Amino acid sequence: QVQLVESGGGLVQAGGSLRISCAASGRTFSTYTMGWFRQAPGKEREFVSAIIWNGFSTFTNYADSVKGRFTISRGNAKNTAYLQMNSLKIEDTAVYYCAAATRPLYSGTYRNTSTYDYWGQGTQVTVSS
Repeated sequence: QVQLVESGGGLVQAGGSLRISCAASGRTFSTYTMGWFRQAPGKEREFVSAIIWNGFSTFTNYADSVKGRFTISRGNAKNTAYLQMNSLKIEDTAVYYCAAATRPLYSGTYRNTSTYDYWGQGTQVTVSS
């Protein structure tokens, strides 16, 4: 059982930066994959980034739309995940959701919402110009 709570969302100007966090509780040692997804009004929930570890190595993945601008990371205790968002664009405006899977997700499966076991409530990120 894992609980996820996002925080850190807010209103920023285009070109600005924001860091959002995901605090995990419960059996966090089993959260081999943690991901960030986002959903804008009237649109489908889309993959943003994921961080995967297999017990000895960590891998990160990003949607093409955020590569070079966003950075995903996790705390050493594996109970927190972060998404550092730089050079924000208006199209980044969305509710950002944290997700966790109890196994390492390979071969692109980290991009699919259906492969994750737990979800947070989301945090709103609004980018203005």
